[in-house]
Amino acid sequence: MKMERILFGDNQFFAVNHISDEKSMAQSIRFKEDAAIIRTLDYAMEAGINTFMCTTHDRIANICEVIRSQPDKYRDFKIYPCMPYAHKYANAVTELGITGTIKQYVPGNFFGSLFKGGVAFLSKDFLSIMELLIDAEMKMFKGINTPVIFLQNVITDLLLGLGMKDVLVAFHHYVQKKYNAEAGFITMNMPKLLDVLESAGIQNPIICSSINKAGFRMSGGKELYEETLRTRQFRAIAMQVLAGGAVSPREAIEYVCGLPNIESILFGASSKTNINDTASLIHHYDGVFRPTI
Repeated sequence: MKMERILFGDNQFFAVNHISDEKSMAQSIRFKEDAAIIRTLDYAMEAGINTFMCTTHDRIANICEVIRSQPDKYRDFKIYPCMPYAHKYANAVTELGITGTIKQYVPGNFFGSLFKGGVAFLSKDFLSIMELLIDAEMKMFKGINTPVIFLQNVITDLLLGLGMKDVLVAFHHYVQKKYNAEAGFITMNMPKLLDVLESAGIQNPIICSSINKAGFRMSGGKELYEETLRTRQFRAIAMQVLAGGAVSPREAIEYVCGLPNIESILFGASSKTNINDTASLIHHYDGVFRPTI
């Protein structure tokens, strides 16, 4: 499957801004109502961007309801879910405790089995628990086209650090089998993740990572990333291309578009003007570096 060149992200909707807390607060106020999110997604569609890459934040369920209610309008619209939304579980543990969180988010008879089997149950059925959590996260997307399902970097990189390759592989196989989707992995260490996935027999994986001119959040360094893009086979998605505001939009897009093997560019924006400007820059530099597109 070939992904769209431009993907639209959701950071701005949920007060995630890498530049300033002040902007985060302004965005939080701006997108307090779901209608403001829908309006911005419509601006992205008008700019020719039909793929929304988002977390499984609770409010996304409301957005999915709107999309399902207007099938003609959103016929070509796709969502790439990114899970888990860690803040959701952290907040739940604070409010409900660990026991309450398990009851709320893990379906089936897991809870009773846990107390019967204890740690042995957890060890034995860890991958089954993961599958239950994926199913719980995917409920909100029922009836919506979700051709790629991503594992968030907070989990990807934890599993990578712990050497738990089998869980990454299990995620890949499960979303393929259950949801007829491809697995995507978000990471802050793209070269190492690619090594691990390839060693597990996963060929041409989808990897989303920070790729920018400043080397911002690129574990191993910019030069290693550039070499990996030149010499390895995988489908790269570039995120955080502005390097947290350290690189100007024009310079950032010129750099990313000039790299080989970048299949998609992910960005978020709050206004119609910024969406159009960023999309125009990508199309312009694609014309310079990839004239056959």
